[in-house]
Amino acid sequence: MLKMKEEQTNGADAPVNNKPTADNSDTFTEDGQSKEQEANTENQPSETTESELERLTNELSEVKDKHLRLYSEFENYRRRTSRERLELIGSANADLIQTLLPVLDDFERAMEAAEKSGSGAEYQGIHLIYQKLLKELQNKGLKAMEDLEGEPFDAEVHEAISQTPAARRKLKNHIVHVVEKGYYLNDKVLRYAKVVIGT
Repeated sequence: MLKMKEEQTNGADAPVNNKPTADNSDTFTEDGQSKEQEANTENQPSETTESELERLTNELSEVKDKHLRLYSEFENYRRRTSRERLELIGSANADLIQTLLPVLDDFERAMEAAEKSGSGAEYQGIHLIYQKLLKELQNKGLKAMEDLEGEPFDAEVHEAISQTPAARRKLKNHIVHVVEKGYYLNDKVLRYAKVVIGT
């Protein structure tokens, strides 16, 4: 009995080693992996790192492509809106100038009448106002169709309101007389010239 107690006390004093036994060459980390194995995994490039790099490269190229497309779309939008704005301003001018063309015609008729009547002061006054109005309209892009008599008839810019027998053979299908002057606005026809053509 005494012997058994001695064995129990000797057993309690002895240190308990629950760790796994290993060679002296290997030391273990906390997660149970040997340091040698860990060093080997660090030195070898893993497939996951390469695939991750490839994925990021693809994403970057996609983002660059999207950025370029977005930039080009914005540039197209900016150009289109600026062109539309200019066209809108031009069409607003066209409406206003078109309503002023009969006034311009009236000034021309008044100048002709004043010149025929021989009233120099009246002619000078009408001519001065006419020139001011015409200059302002020309600054906005108005241009008259000049020297049409004798020119070939062009349906794109002329409107034939009547026909008359041509005095000369070369006046056939040519403009014989201008009834109402035509005008361009910024190289577009604002009002067709009303003409008489020879047959």
